[in-house]
Amino acid sequence: MNDEVADQSTRSTVRYSHGHELPVLASHAARTAVNSAAYLLPHLRGGQSILDVGCGPGTITLDLAELVAPGQVVGVENTEAPLAAARENAARRGDSRTRFELADAVALGYPDASFDIVHAHQVLQHLADPVAALREMGRVCRPGGWIAARDADYAAMAWYPDSPHLEQWRTTYRQIAHRNGANPDAGRRLRSWAHQAGITDVQVTSSTWTYADPASCRWWGNGQAARVEAGAFSAQAAELGLTRADVEAIADGWRTWGESPDAWFVILHGELLAQCR
Repeated sequence: MNDEVADQSTRSTVRYSHGHELPVLASHAARTAVNSAAYLLPHLRGGQSILDVGCGPGTITLDLAELVAPGQVVGVENTEAPLAAARENAARRGDSRTRFELADAVALGYPDASFDIVHAHQVLQHLADPVAALREMGRVCRPGGWIAARDADYAAMAWYPDSPHLEQWRTTYRQIAHRNGANPDAGRRLRSWAHQAGITDVQVTSSTWTYADPASCRWWGNGQAARVEAGAFSAQAAELGLTRADVEAIADGWRTWGESPDAWFVILHGELLAQCR
């Protein structure tokens, strides 16, 4: 999603809270089908078609494509920056079958009942109208197919050691997201949104990303520090009244946390799986 894109349901301006700087894309590129879509994998088989909504740099998309080969897989975003990264990742894997295209989450541009699987990872939390997006995902899903969505819940994130700088980061990010018309605590709302979208017989589960060893904590801490210092977060934090020194203190807090021998960080995700009727 672009830093400023037309909200697909109202055509009003919506700002993508994370931005698409290199630190963000690098973090997103660590996502795989195993660590980010395990709840969906038992329902995949060769020959299925998949639409991956909000595919980012395409690492999950390309993993899914391997699992359903020779089925057709399409990843969509509504701005070119992540699509360029996705196409580069596909080329590195020698994947010439998976397509990456521009599309809006609530105006997908595909016929009804086009795909066996319609998947969205960490997407609904960034939309002004996630219910409309779920309806659209249902529209393009074939009867008997699956709608799958996974989203983080910022309010439920937990870490140790305690850090006022990480608390400032979470408070600031949640304010940024709400200011942009998004919902950073989407994970707990997936069931409600599905019901509002008319999706019945939903299966709701949860899973976590856990960082609790020196290498992963250092990677997560340094990566988050780089994201804080990047343009999107720092500019939006400034709009909320934070100074450059405040932003640098948050970034330093992330690095300090990542070097702690006791570091531990858990991100809770809600997961939604529903079979199309």
